[in-house]
Amino acid sequence: MNSDNLVKMANQIGTFFEAMPDREEAVADIAGHIKRFWEPRMRRALLARLDGSEDAGLDEIVLLAVTRHRGVLE
Repeated sequence: MNSDNLVKMANQIGTFFEAMPDREEAVADIAGHIKRFWEPRMRRALLARLDGSEDAGLDEIVLLAVTRHRGVLE
């Protein structure tokens, strides 16, 4: 699993949800989207990438979503 592609996809999801007026809702929806539509191995690879780097190349809102809702994504 290429983690660069996962970061790119996660950032694209973040860009979509970032347009929402309620930032907290957007953060929760990003995590929810990743949980619902990504295979567990994809989520694990993204979390492993995050563990190996301070921001892992994730946009701010995606980083917030993944760190705040990590338990849901594992």
